[in-house]
Amino acid sequence: MKDLPIAPGPGVPEGLVIPAADLNERFARSSGPGGQGVNTTDSKVQLSIDLAATSALTDAQRRRALRNLDNRTSGTVLTVSVSTQRSQIRNRAEARERMAALLRQALAPPPPPRRGTKPTRGSVRRRLATKKHRSDIKAARRRPTFE
Repeated sequence: MKDLPIAPGPGVPEGLVIPAADLNERFARSSGPGGQGVNTTDSKVQLSIDLAATSALTDAQRRRALRNLDNRTSGTVLTVSVSTQRSQIRNRAEARERMAALLRQALAPPPPPRRGTKPTRGSVRRRLATKKHRSDIKAARRRPTFE
């Protein structure tokens, strides 16, 4: 198994390389596509990494990844299961891509807080015009009065 590279991006300005020793790959019988071969080959791939024990992350990155991936981890272990392809090789490649994408997204810092602004005069005018139009439509549905 090779190292897992993570492309540079927010939170990982120089990129990141997860050593192959920190990754754990398991194979199982897949329930996905494959015809009769699905009963005989272990094409499902489960790729795991222990975020607390990996040497590739700094302490700040480790805390951010554990916080952002809290609902995806079992303890501190992040696991990605792939059984969408018929062959084990393609499932292995897809599992590595998914793992890299998850980690890259988890290591990104939160967006800056939104600064509240006053609505523009045009947007207020359009909103009120839409409300008036909707009110006229509903008023036209009412029973006519005898005046």
